[in-house]
Amino acid sequence: MTGTTTGADWRAWQESWDRQQEWYMPDREERFRVMLDMVEAFAGPAPRVLDLACGTGSITDRLLTRFPNARSTGVDLDPALLAIAEGTFEGDDRVTFVAADLKEPDWVDRLPHDTYDAVLTATALHWLHLDPLATLYGRIAGIVRDGGVFMNADHMADPSTPRINEAEAVLRRARRERAREDGALDWARWWELAGRDPVLAEPTARRFEIYGEHADGDTPPLDWHVRALRGAGFSEARGVWGSPSDGMVLALK
Repeated sequence: MTGTTTGADWRAWQESWDRQQEWYMPDREERFRVMLDMVEAFAGPAPRVLDLACGTGSITDRLLTRFPNARSTGVDLDPALLAIAEGTFEGDDRVTFVAADLKEPDWVDRLPHDTYDAVLTATALHWLHLDPLATLYGRIAGIVRDGGVFMNADHMADPSTPRINEAEAVLRRARRERAREDGALDWARWWELAGRDPVLAEPTARRFEIYGEHADGDTPPLDWHVRALRGAGFSEARGVWGSPSDGMVLALK
C-alpha cells in the first residue's frame, strides 16, 4: 500500500481501512450520513459523542468533519485499530481514546464523561452474542443523557425473507468480485499488510491473540434490537435506515 511502509502515514491507513470496509458495504457512507443527521436532530451541532467499538475512528472522523465543535470519546479493544485511530487524531484535543473490553462490566468507569449526547456504533457489535449484547445495551442506557440517542448500524437481515436475503447476497458477491478485479483489498489482505508493517506488526499480532481470525456473534433482525433497547430503558426505539442486509436502529433516552 503506497505511503504506509513506515507505518507513519496514519491517514493512509485510515483511508485504506475505509476502502476495505466499503468492499463489504458499498452503502457505508450513506449510513454514516443518516447517523449524523439524527445526531444533529437530537443534539445539535456541538454534541458530546461516544464512538463505541470505534476501530480506526471512522465515525469520529466524519463527526468532526461535519461538526467541528463536537467532542468524541472512542472506545475499543483492538490494539492495531486503536493505534491507527490515535495516530490519526494525535494532537486533536476534541478526541479521547480508551482501550476497554465492552464485555467487561467496568468499561464505562474508564470513560472521561458520565453521560453523552449520543452513543454511535457501526458494523461492530455483531461479534457479540444475544445475552452479552442485551447487557451492553443496558450499560449504554446508563450513559446516554435524557433526550440523548444511541444508534447502531449493523448486519440486521430478516430471517423471514430468505429469498430476498439470498438475492442480495448474490449481488453483494458480484460487487466484491468486481472490486477485487479493480484492486480493492479484502479483510484478510488488509490484515496481512498490517501484520508486515514495522509499526503495526506488534499490535496486529496482539489483536489476533485477542480476537482470533474473526469474532462472529449473533446478527438478530432489527425488531430484536428495538425490543432489547426498550427493555434496557430507552423510551423509544425504531429503525431509521436499512438495506436488504443491514439496518440502523435509533433509541431515544
